[in-house]
Amino acid sequence: MWDWQDLGTALALMLVLEGVMPFLNPTGLRETFLRVAQSEDFTLRMVGLFSMLSGLVLLYLVH
Repeated sequence: MWDWQDLGTALALMLVLEGVMPFLNPTGLRETFLRVAQSEDFTLRMVGLFSMLSGLVLLYLVH
């Protein structure tokens, strides 16, 4: 199964990965956020769905 240490490790890794882009290229990230804010709801939903499904597939492959 899993324990709290696994959950903490996953959250810490998520924070590290999400911090890479603002650290390396803050201007590019800001421009990307502006484009995302102007996107259609359907497009954002599809990106979110793809992201969730990719995560589930990766989780399945890892375990």
